[in-house]
Amino acid sequence: MPQRTTERSDFTSFTDFVALASASPDVVGLVLSGSQARQGIATARSDHDVYVITADDRPALPPALTEGRRSAALDVMALSLSAFRTHGLPGDTYAWDRYAFVHSQVLLDRLDGTITQLVEEKAVLEGLEAHHLVRSELDAYMNSLYRSVKSHRDARPAVAHLDAAESVPYLLTVVFALHQRVRPYNKYLLWELEHHPLGAPQWAADVLFPQLRRIVADGDLATQRALFATVERAARQAGHATVLDSWGSDIDLLRPSA
Repeated sequence: MPQRTTERSDFTSFTDFVALASASPDVVGLVLSGSQARQGIATARSDHDVYVITADDRPALPPALTEGRRSAALDVMALSLSAFRTHGLPGDTYAWDRYAFVHSQVLLDRLDGTITQLVEEKAVLEGLEAHHLVRSELDAYMNSLYRSVKSHRDARPAVAHLDAAESVPYLLTVVFALHQRVRPYNKYLLWELEHHPLGAPQWAADVLFPQLRRIVADGDLATQRALFATVERAARQAGHATVLDSWGSDIDLLRPSA
């Protein structure tokens, strides 16, 4: 059971929910996510994001647990075990939800570690998966960056700014996948960089985050090129030269020397 992280008058509704769900034979797992699962993020308005995993032969949430599933204190998502196995993974409707399981807390696991194992698998990118993700998102990042740089060249700063901003999600996916990590939601990006750094100084919070803010703010060309140079070095070292080189001489437009 997680410790109390905020002063809330309705906190007992969360503890009551966990106790009630834990007592139900239909429930095989409980996972806490969101701000309440990440130290230092929760505020007085943060609810408790709880995934309730039910047995496949009883996929519906028990009636006693349906009341108050979405309130100031609770945001409950119920999933059968089969649905939870693929939830947040590539190809799933909720693939965007994968980061929810990074730093999450397993509150209940009635399946001898199965729930814990599934959460751990969602929380990281395995080698081959990370490799393929870097390759696809690196190409997408370069595409948006190339469009932005060309628009700067052609004196169209407004549309250059839009493409620069659009490149950032691809860029972040690449950077985190290079470290076999799931890209954080924007809300948790700075916290992630500060509390779980990526290691190399070029990815430090006080280096990377200001660059991202500058790009999103106005699409600054020099900042975009400088950051691409950093990404290019890391991608080549990780074995992704073929993606970069497939751009031929066009890649020169993305580099600081262009």
